[in-house]
Amino acid sequence: MPLRPSQPLYCFALVCCVLSSFSIFLLLLQSHGIVDTGSEQAFWRARMDEVENRNARLHRDLAALRNSKRKQFVDDGNTATGEKVNLTHRLPGLGCQKGNSLPKCEVVHVAIVAAGYGTSREVATILIKSILFYRQNPLHFHFMSDESGRRTLRTLFRTWHLPGVAVSFYDTASVQAQVEWVPNKHYSGIFGLMKLMLPNVLPKNLTKVIVLDTDLTFASDIAELWVQFNRMKEENPKAFVGLVENQSDWYLGKIWKNHKPWSALGRGFNTGVMLFDLVKMRELHWDQKWRLVAEKELMSMLSTQLADQDIINAVLRAHPTLYFELSCAFNVQLSEHTKSDTLCYTDDVTEIKIVHWNSPAKINVQTKHVQYFRSLYLSFQQFDGNLLRRDLLGCWNAADSLENEINDLDRNDPCHSFRVEQLAPRRTHLYFLPYAYKSTDPNDVTIVAQLSIDRLQLVEALCEHWDGPISIALYASDVDAQQFLRTVRASTIVSRRTNLALHVVFKNGDLYPVNYLRNVALGNVATPYAFLADIDFLPMFGLYDSLKKIISMMNMDKKALVIPAFETLRYRFSFPKTKSDVLELLDQGILYTFRYHVWAKGHAPTDFARWRTSTSPYRVKWEPDFEPYIVVKSDVTRYDERFVGFGWNKVSHITELDAQGFDFIVLPNTFIVHLPHAPSLDIAKYRSSSTYRRCLQKLKEEFQRGLSKKYGMGALKYLQLNQQK
Repeated sequence: MPLRPSQPLYCFALVCCVLSSFSIFLLLLQSHGIVDTGSEQAFWRARMDEVENRNARLHRDLAALRNSKRKQFVDDGNTATGEKVNLTHRLPGLGCQKGNSLPKCEVVHVAIVAAGYGTSREVATILIKSILFYRQNPLHFHFMSDESGRRTLRTLFRTWHLPGVAVSFYDTASVQAQVEWVPNKHYSGIFGLMKLMLPNVLPKNLTKVIVLDTDLTFASDIAELWVQFNRMKEENPKAFVGLVENQSDWYLGKIWKNHKPWSALGRGFNTGVMLFDLVKMRELHWDQKWRLVAEKELMSMLSTQLADQDIINAVLRAHPTLYFELSCAFNVQLSEHTKSDTLCYTDDVTEIKIVHWNSPAKINVQTKHVQYFRSLYLSFQQFDGNLLRRDLLGCWNAADSLENEINDLDRNDPCHSFRVEQLAPRRTHLYFLPYAYKSTDPNDVTIVAQLSIDRLQLVEALCEHWDGPISIALYASDVDAQQFLRTVRASTIVSRRTNLALHVVFKNGDLYPVNYLRNVALGNVATPYAFLADIDFLPMFGLYDSLKKIISMMNMDKKALVIPAFETLRYRFSFPKTKSDVLELLDQGILYTFRYHVWAKGHAPTDFARWRTSTSPYRVKWEPDFEPYIVVKSDVTRYDERFVGFGWNKVSHITELDAQGFDFIVLPNTFIVHLPHAPSLDIAKYRSSSTYRRCLQKLKEEFQRGLSKKYGMGALKYLQLNQQK
């Protein structure tokens, strides 16, 4: 008997649940050192491949039933809701229900206040991952963010390509004046009060939302929390909020001598996890209600100690029939004074659904069972986020536009793997480190570079040589990114820099996306000018100040300032401080002009013989394969991202600048020095694979033909020069 449509869907959901449970078990073993990262990730990837294959087969079987399209979007949050953009369209006749009674394709709405670079990183690496890991329903995230958080999270979700996930943003600046009058001593600052404004900010046609703190780790499907709205409606129709009892003696006034907390019902409630019935909150005139209560309390308390939590507890004390108490499993609190092990759970922790790190110490807090909770946290921190990019079977079409584009590629093309690499989604997290640099200098310049984790030690060296702002893109796995954070925190030189913009592009594919990385770093330069370099080059000491002076004296329109490049084969040598030092080291054979012995044409047009004696800038002509390191306006044309791996990545960019009519001006009193290192894997592939070299040549010819179409007859010279070789 053939399976009805609902039967394969149910089977697939069951397989996903089993694999999810087993995989998180392996993650916990990994975090304890029982299973290593590589083997665990390989195992999980293999299992996910199995699921995706079954997914694809079932999609083909159900093709006739599909009548809805998946929508994945990022907007400004003014009018966007799940209902409005058809996220809730269901397939007719399926009626798939899970054990938690939530329809499979119902959208779960989540609101989070996420402001600043550090908070955005915490949200992205722990909270969002843990939600995505267990979820079986479409999600719509509503972020109340400042400019930095919005920029980071918008880019992250756009590049993550998560099926069935919608994102909206709301500006904290628009409501700041309405909460900044409240004195607040909580470490979250003014942003800790922003949750009070959510009913005003969220779309009027959104009826309910889960409100979350940023320091949470999920251990279950968020749908289990969403269905609590039904219980709240049944058990207390008057309730406008659902929350968990506070698991400490804070509101009992027993934390320290003369401790006087805000008023609350008994132990009070923790606001890290809340259900907001937005319809009831608007009917109750929430905005007026919390203000009146806060003003009354502040007459004696003078300031809040726990931000929004104090105010919400005071409101519930004044209106004790308007809340619904959630099971403590939905918010196991690990504050410094927690009693969660006696108030919520005993030694059996298997029923815990959400862990809340509500202490300034976060995962370093010392509490009972903290090792178990920390293992869960670290497992998600290191989990490969690309594995969360899975389809929601039965709710959406199998492929979005990007997947269709990849599927349409000719599989018989010898360069098929290159084509796929060019289209592969690359999850990108901007400003992975705190960044606080604003420049008003019209001549300011940022050095731009990219690196993989094996070049990590060079970041510290670059910080020693370059005082100005830095924008670098790191290509890394989730585990690598955390290793980088640990390295930064251990380095006095790097950790004290607030003008280092570090952007992480997470690994996905077999070839190094060098030009994509360069574009990420270049696209986030906040100064008028950019010095386009590589991480394995160290600039001369004082180059930052010298460049600003030179730029101030030049018209930089369509100008590319060439910084002469040298190299040493010695791992230890005395770095030259002046041009005279460079000339002496050249004569001694300790320094060489860069790649003169393997790729002389790459820098030959710099005319090093002239550089030795010049005292003023001089113009040089473009020649084929020229790839100097240059200073240009930061809005310069971006790199061509079809070039991945080794070969023609910088050359193509310099060629296009020449097609645009740029002048190349060599600065005679400047220099950079390349440090020796092991060759990359991509250069090994280039040298060992004839297919690799043929594909690179093909990409090069396509690029040159593109220049001819884009820039006209004058750009035909690039094709002609190529044919003459």
